[in-house]
Amino acid sequence: MGTRDWDVVVVGSVNADLVVGVDRRPAPGETVLGSDLATHPGGKGANQAVAAARLGARAGLVGRVGDDGHGELLRRALAADGVDLAHLVTTPGAPTGVALITVGPDGDNSIIVSPGANARLGPDDVAAARAMIAGASVVSFQLEVPLPAVEAAARVAAGAGGRIVLNLSPPAPVPDELLARCDPLVVNEHEAAYLLGEGAPRDPRAMAAELAGSGPRSVVVTLGADGAVVADGTAPGAAAPIRIASPEAEAVDTTGAGDAFTAALCLRLARGDALPDAARYAARAGAAAVRRAGAQSSFPTPDDLPPPPAGL
Repeated sequence: MGTRDWDVVVVGSVNADLVVGVDRRPAPGETVLGSDLATHPGGKGANQAVAAARLGARAGLVGRVGDDGHGELLRRALAADGVDLAHLVTTPGAPTGVALITVGPDGDNSIIVSPGANARLGPDDVAAARAMIAGASVVSFQLEVPLPAVEAAARVAAGAGGRIVLNLSPPAPVPDELLARCDPLVVNEHEAAYLLGEGAPRDPRAMAAELAGSGPRSVVVTLGADGAVVADGTAPGAAAPIRIASPEAEAVDTTGAGDAFTAALCLRLARGDALPDAARYAARAGAAAVRRAGAQSSFPTPDDLPPPPAGL
């Protein structure tokens, strides 16, 4: 593949996370009191770029923000972590994307996203960033930006011999051509069930195996505190799905933990790890991220990573 200028380039969303802690989530028509509102830099694309950079990756981001205060906040935060922002475009007249997040006492979160400028990312932005995308060992995608931009960038990455990682979040239909380029497709159990449809198996290993046979080159099904399952495509001789354990961690806030996992996975794949080894490293990053509040504020450096689970 030759020398690349970037380990990981992320094509994705940039949001301001507006976070409120609650003792319990309101029922329809009900009002509950929450904590003071906290504003954090977020968005799945920006999160993955920051998490990769914090772990030592040469990381770049292709995305859009609005010409407002949130956009300036996010640009400063990304720059502070060393993310290459040559193709983070400011969009006149559009608000920056916002995620409205409630965090319960157990650390679990519920999220509503208003895309704002993220919805304006398109193939023209991809064309402008062609050199960056083609110069990456791994290009990471999510679905908080329009699918035409994702498809265009995946074609550029594939044409340049880069490895494509798609985190199918939020879940949505994707073309077979894009699915076939995923190496791996990264989904949680809900997203896996969405793709598999009615009658989907409940066992994570069976989910991973069925997904791997549906088109992607490889699959990672993330299981939160229970780790992950890794499966290669079901070509003749393909290995059975492998269960990856996660280190134990007391969850303070799970916001961004999946992004920390995916970013770490991308970095280790860029460095040449086999997929199961990359997933083991990623599980450590995800476990580290749940121990602190916020998304980007929780992302670890290499020194913050917990040791691997005993026996692995």
